[in-house]
Amino acid sequence: MTKPLYTFEDIQNLEFPPVIVYAVPVMVALTVLEWFLRRREYIHELEEAAEGLGYLTDYAPTLRNCGWNPVAYTRRRNQYAAELKSYIAERAGSSRAEKHNYDIKDGLAAAGVGIGNLISTALVKAATFGIILFFYNLSPLYIPTTWWSFILCFIVVDFCRYWAHRVSHEQRFWWATHVTHHSSEQYNFSVSFRLSWTQHIKVIFFIPAALLGFDPFVFFICMQIGVLYQFWIHTELIDRMWAPVEFFFVTPSHHRVHHATEEKYLDKNYGSSLIIWDRMFGTFCPEEETPNYGILKPVNSYNPVTLVFHEHVDMFRDMAKYRHPKAWWRIMFHGPGLTLDKEKHYGFYKYKDGEVPSASEAQKGKQVGKETPGNVVV
Repeated sequence: MTKPLYTFEDIQNLEFPPVIVYAVPVMVALTVLEWFLRRREYIHELEEAAEGLGYLTDYAPTLRNCGWNPVAYTRRRNQYAAELKSYIAERAGSSRAEKHNYDIKDGLAAAGVGIGNLISTALVKAATFGIILFFYNLSPLYIPTTWWSFILCFIVVDFCRYWAHRVSHEQRFWWATHVTHHSSEQYNFSVSFRLSWTQHIKVIFFIPAALLGFDPFVFFICMQIGVLYQFWIHTELIDRMWAPVEFFFVTPSHHRVHHATEEKYLDKNYGSSLIIWDRMFGTFCPEEETPNYGILKPVNSYNPVTLVFHEHVDMFRDMAKYRHPKAWWRIMFHGPGLTLDKEKHYGFYKYKDGEVPSASEAQKGKQVGKETPGNVVV
């Protein structure tokens, strides 16, 4: 079969079905439903903790005693939750009260990041399409568009996504494009909206799929399906699943491990749709207990701009301390936990008091740069 070559206009005229756009209303509805269910669970946990400390919950607000007014009921429930937290804090300390926290502001921040991601995606759509199209036309290979090519392409794209994800945790430059997704200390559907506005540069990790000759139509459909798959795994409402599903596919249990801050869970379960890559490459870890979520260096902000760019700022600030490209390279493309020995390591640090040390002093003070593992991130 002769391989069809495409121009950018041809790809635009194909009119890809906007799978993600169609799915957005469903995703938002599920997020609101999850929030409602989690909110009920949150208040129930507060009640149990407060009752254990002697609080009487006989007069908890209900729709009935709020006159069947949903607005009044919601307001009263929020006040009730605040009263319970205050009671727990007074008798058991604020840390005990915060254990039952459900952060609404965190969800709103995730929505802000998600909207920004949609805008950035639209702005760079031509560039990402162009890169994939260029390498597709460059390759002599071609895989015809059939039912099995979609399955094969999905597997290949997921394999590429595994390595893109893994590198994003092992090199600081790429971590800066991904840390936004991990910055929440909550774990719910809204976290799936936390996609960095700079993550699109990771399109280069998917060039191998284009070189294999998958039709661009097939490629972009599989990309959208892969992104949608990752939505439902961001929840605590789903526990373990049927064993065969847990063995082959990424599930909420697997992905909770990936977002954890416990040391044994760090840098585990990179898979996006298929967990078999983690099993094959030694990065799999089962969930043993409910993790704590977030990153080891919390951002402590609800500002979407801060959430997206804080690591970029920190990285360039660290680079500004040095004046040699070798240091800049190490900072950008070694682990996010890298520390450099400032005792004139490799000779590119500013000398103390502006004086160049003698050869004997330099040899005496020479040390190897210290580097922490890449698993300083989650």
